[in-house]
Amino acid sequence: MDTIGNLLTSIRNANAKFKDRVDVPHSNLKSEIARILKEEGFIQNFKTVAGEKTKKSTLRLFLKYSPEKERVIKGIQRVSKPGLRIYRSHKNIPRVRGGGFPVTILSTSVGVLTDKQAKEKKVGGEVLCQVW
Repeated sequence: MDTIGNLLTSIRNANAKFKDRVDVPHSNLKSEIARILKEEGFIQNFKTVAGEKTKKSTLRLFLKYSPEKERVIKGIQRVSKPGLRIYRSHKNIPRVRGGGFPVTILSTSVGVLTDKQAKEKKVGGEVLCQVW
């Protein structure tokens, strides 16, 4: 089961319908991806909501749109999949083929980083997704 793929698909679907927020099951990796999306300006905010009936918590992401009601996230794509993991060194991080300000998110030995941060720290890792 691809939990990161499910997160990205939920964001993509909510973004297509101009939803204000999207809820997904919580995990630390998803929280780190949400943190990067917020830092890069793709979402307004995120928070962890404790489960009421069950002990499972939920990650709530608040999507962002321009004042003219245009989508901030133009595209979001999973790169490394459970069936085919993609690892790259800091020199070979793939470029995003989208417009705007594209960001590649990597899982590295020092945490979840953007492509720029990974190049600065000279660390490679698993290429999780690309956002533009």
